[in-house]
Amino acid sequence: MSVRVALFATCLGDQFFAEACADSVRLLRHVGVHVDVPAGQTCCGQPAYNAGRRSEAERMARHTLDVLADAEYVVLPSGSCAGMIRCFYPSLVGDSDGRAEAVANRTYELSQFLVEVIGVDRLGSGLDGTRVAYHHSCHALRELGVREAPLTLLRGCGATVEPWIAAEECCGFGGLFSAKLPEVSAGMADRKLDTMPAVDFVTSTDAGCLLQLSGRAERRRSGARFRHLASALWQGVGA
Repeated sequence: MSVRVALFATCLGDQFFAEACADSVRLLRHVGVHVDVPAGQTCCGQPAYNAGRRSEAERMARHTLDVLADAEYVVLPSGSCAGMIRCFYPSLVGDSDGRAEAVANRTYELSQFLVEVIGVDRLGSGLDGTRVAYHHSCHALRELGVREAPLTLLRGCGATVEPWIAAEECCGFGGLFSAKLPEVSAGMADRKLDTMPAVDFVTSTDAGCLLQLSGRAERRRSGARFRHLASALWQGVGA
C-alpha cells in the first residue's frame, strides 16, 4: 500500500502560488504517494502567533489539528508553515493528550519529505543545462534544518545550483517584520538581489520569500525570474 499524505496548501500557496500547490500534488503522485487535500484546512495560525494574538493562533491550530488528525503524513510546500506546526503547535495548544506532538512529528516540508521519507534524489532530467540560485528560507533552514534536500532534488533534475554568498541570508520578509520595518526589509532584499549570481531563475520553498524578492526585483526592474521549488521540480520531472 502506498504512503498517504495530507497536503496542507497554506494561505500564500492558495492565494498566490496555486500552481505550485498543484505541482506538489503532481510530484507526490509521480513518486507513488497517495495525496489527499483536506477541504477543512485554513490558515495555520502563524500570522496571528507572530502578532502576539495567541488565543486566535491557538484556535486556528486546534482546528488544523482536527483537520490533520488522521493523516499518515502532512506535507507542505512551505518551510514556514511546516515550521509553525512542527515547532510551535505543541506548546501553543498545551498538548496534554500528545495530539499536537504526534501531528508535528508527521509534518514535513515538501523537499524534506521527498528526500528523507520517500528516499528520492532524482526526479528526471527536465532541468538539464539550467542554472538556478536557491534561497534558503529562515524557517526551513533554521527551524526544520532543511538545507541539502532541495539542492539534492534540483541537482538530481540536472540543474546547476550556482554558489550564492547570500543564499542563507534572510530575504527581509518575515511576515509582520516587512510591514513594521519596511526600510530594513527592503535593504535585506536588496542585499540578496545585489549578490545574486547570473541564473535562469531563483527558487525557494517559501512563497513569502518569493513574493518579497520578486516584488523587490520588479520594483528595481532587474528582470530576475522566480519560481517556487515545487514548480521547478515538476519541470525537472520532464513530464
